[in-house]
Amino acid sequence: MSDATPLKIALLTHSTNPRGGVVHAMEVGEAMHVAGHAVTVHAPDPQKKGLFRATVCGYSAVSAATVSGDLETLVRQRIGEYVAWFERPGAPAFDIYHAQDSISANALAALTERGRIPGFIRTVHHLDQFESPQLAAWQTRGFLTADRVLCVSRLWRSALSNDYGVAADIVDNGVDTARFTPLADAHDDALRQMLGLRDRKDGSPLFLVVGGVEPRKNTLAILQAFIRILRVFPMAQLLVAGGASLLDHEAYQKNFAELLKQSGIETGPGKSIVFIDKVDDVQMPALFRCADTLVFASLREGFGLAVLEAMACGTPVVVSRIAPFTEYLQGGDCAWVDPLEPASIAAGMAHACGPAARDRLRSAGFAACRRHTWTRSATQHLKIYHEHLASKSSALPERQSTFYLEKHHA
Repeated sequence: MSDATPLKIALLTHSTNPRGGVVHAMEVGEAMHVAGHAVTVHAPDPQKKGLFRATVCGYSAVSAATVSGDLETLVRQRIGEYVAWFERPGAPAFDIYHAQDSISANALAALTERGRIPGFIRTVHHLDQFESPQLAAWQTRGFLTADRVLCVSRLWRSALSNDYGVAADIVDNGVDTARFTPLADAHDDALRQMLGLRDRKDGSPLFLVVGGVEPRKNTLAILQAFIRILRVFPMAQLLVAGGASLLDHEAYQKNFAELLKQSGIETGPGKSIVFIDKVDDVQMPALFRCADTLVFASLREGFGLAVLEAMACGTPVVVSRIAPFTEYLQGGDCAWVDPLEPASIAAGMAHACGPAARDRLRSAGFAACRRHTWTRSATQHLKIYHEHLASKSSALPERQSTFYLEKHHA
């Protein structure tokens, strides 16, 4: 099969919600579709609501049921549903099966073992820390059994190499600058009115946090930083958006709620802190544009797509001075902070919303976005796909498994 041959590509995700791996799959899939390949994005869809936005490539809603129980129960069921989906009579065959998460990777591993598919590729966006031995085992199985492993950062490629002996390829992330643009539209005013967002001309900076309240987003430290910000900008607002996740963050959210209560800060539309659980995809560019600064002081990320999306909308970004951010952002692209120090986060927030810094950071952000395109990422993927098809071998997964067993069970 030559590099010019159109491919039938199955991209598998764990959700229809706009989490990083899902967005990555859709955007790369669309770019490969434009390049002439037949791409189908797959996702379990228990609510039958479809993907978070329409896509120009194919979409296959995997039959799935609503699950009551813990995360282990959910993952087990989703793996089984994925297996059943590809084993159903008349299921189409693909040249490439590419999993973006542990759930779909374990399903593809099972299908490979049964001889239903010839093998699969896995992208590891990041690794989670699980207390459950079964969840941890599924996570490792999902990449140890893959024919080829990809990563979107050197941080996680190094983790896979050092801890498991897995040799991963780097593929880029990108940003759609046709969708994420600094040009305002009707959604901007609608969001401001709905959420009671104040006018920045009155000295009321708006700080945006995306991803909800959870440990790796470092939302508790961001709240501590915002408490400091209010001493300087008493009319400032903090908008906390999103937060759909398979993981349980109840204990962390209780700590956040307790600190919020102790602070006495008022919440709700028009108040100092505004929460919005769900943002329609069509509103996301407007959400970024409404903010003076995106605060992305995460403790751990696979990449952080929201950083580029905010930059493409002309919004300065406060970012943790850690990998993977230090891999794709240059020194003056953002306001760098120490995510372990709320005072550092507060200083970065105050700096980023200053007029002089804002203009400089906007220009730097646009330049950063030009370095990362989905077309480039799709080209990288297609090269790897053709290499995979040309020289498919089970030897690499066996060596990876041997390395892991020798290191952890000596």
